[in-house]
Amino acid sequence: MAEKSPDLPLARVPRHVAIIMDGNGRWAIQRGLPRLAGHKAGTENLRRVIRSTVEFGVKYLTIYAFSTENWGRPAEEVQGLLGILQDVIDRELNELNKEGVQLRHIGRLERLSPNLQERVLKAIDITKNNDRLILNIAWNYGGRDEIVCAIQKIIKDGIAPEDVTDQLVGQYMFTAGVPDPDLVIRTSGELRVSNFLIWQTAYSEWYVTPTFWPDFGHEEYRRALEAFAQRDRRYGKVSSGELQESNA
Repeated sequence: MAEKSPDLPLARVPRHVAIIMDGNGRWAIQRGLPRLAGHKAGTENLRRVIRSTVEFGVKYLTIYAFSTENWGRPAEEVQGLLGILQDVIDRELNELNKEGVQLRHIGRLERLSPNLQERVLKAIDITKNNDRLILNIAWNYGGRDEIVCAIQKIIKDGIAPEDVTDQLVGQYMFTAGVPDPDLVIRTSGELRVSNFLIWQTAYSEWYVTPTFWPDFGHEEYRRALEAFAQRDRRYGKVSSGELQESNA
């Protein structure tokens, strides 16, 4: 078998990629498998995507693993997902730490069992000095809940209304200290934000693919980054090309 040719350098690499890992359940159903089998397959794919993220030179990766609304799923599926989280920590922590990945959690840990909370916090502490890749795991996370939490903390800290700015609100978000995502990737073809990083993705570029998450591999990841490299990010302003034309 011929060896795969190395990737050519990307024209522009996003600093921060965020991913809505959607389609695990439908991937399993298409194969006559229980939905939980799809979540397990999605977890296996995450290992490959993390490796590709490092290879591409992306510094921050945020994954949407479990939303505040996911508690409404069947109890068996929820418990299975919690089991997968624990299994991932037990199996992958040493390798992630060895590869220089720093683990962070965004969301609320309160609904997890004390034992699982302890495992998550231990993983965060063990990897806290790594800087090859910052991996934010959004677990029991909701964008609206994050904003409400930030407002509550601002009020509790006695911040005067006139002192509330974009920058200050950002400091109260779960993602404080992390740059906003440059690119958001959503698998499975759904065209929804799904309560994910509402504040942080105000000017992010989006890439939506019909591919289910377990099948989202290195090549399609690269296509997403190539598409990003072609985007003209305006942040509400005009493009440099339009500005040059207007001044001609």
